[in-house]
Amino acid sequence: MAPSPISPLPPFAAVIVAAGKGLRAGQPLPKQFAPWRGKTVLRHAVEALHRAGARPMAVALPSGANELAAGLLEGLDGVLLVTGGETRQQSVALALEALTGNGPINVLIHDAARPDCPAEVVARLLAALADAPGAIPVLPVVDSVIRLTGEAEDRAQLRRVQTPQAFRYPAILAAHRAWAGEPSAGDDAEVLRAQGGEVALVAGDERLHKLTFSEDFMTHTLPPSALVRAMMFTGWRLAKNCGCAACWFRTTRG
Repeated sequence: MAPSPISPLPPFAAVIVAAGKGLRAGQPLPKQFAPWRGKTVLRHAVEALHRAGARPMAVALPSGANELAAGLLEGLDGVLLVTGGETRQQSVALALEALTGNGPINVLIHDAARPDCPAEVVARLLAALADAPGAIPVLPVVDSVIRLTGEAEDRAQLRRVQTPQAFRYPAILAAHRAWAGEPSAGDDAEVLRAQGGEVALVAGDERLHKLTFSEDFMTHTLPPSALVRAMMFTGWRLAKNCGCAACWFRTTRG
């Protein structure tokens, strides 16, 4: 039997967080610009929410990366490029502010490092906003968990938190504006809860795995021209008159 089609989703905007250094993944450039399944990680992440209907989409980027991102995201309408901040929380706040002129009702906030986003998760998140100002996808913890001091934790009471996370736009914007501490919140649900907002839990999906280590990028390729553009942004240059991979070298960007 064919799967039932997903009902049309209510209108929503999106924030894609892609402003980090992302070097832990062992790639020669920030992981959001690295190759994965034939495209850059960033392109996959933006396309997934774009297909689900997100408009507009504010993409938070590292300083100086707008030109690169514009090329990587060519052909996708409704995309706003925003220079992010020093922390993830600052980047999200700047992207949310960039959406104020559009007056969205709901917004999804998503890490570019989770490029495979099922539409079913988006639908569950938006449905949950009917009853709460925030909703996040979670998965059960299947391994035993202990503290560094050796005490065991009850994994039945724990959940792994993913993105995208969904919010009523006015509520999450107000929560970010009201944040008084260091801008180092672990996620946006924490920001909303700090202002007394309720956050619903919905079923996540293993496809939302976060690309973190070099093993996550194995066997995935990107057309050479796109990789060259991305590497040049991060300060890589090609040795004069040579096109082999061995002649890439690191320089300080001027």
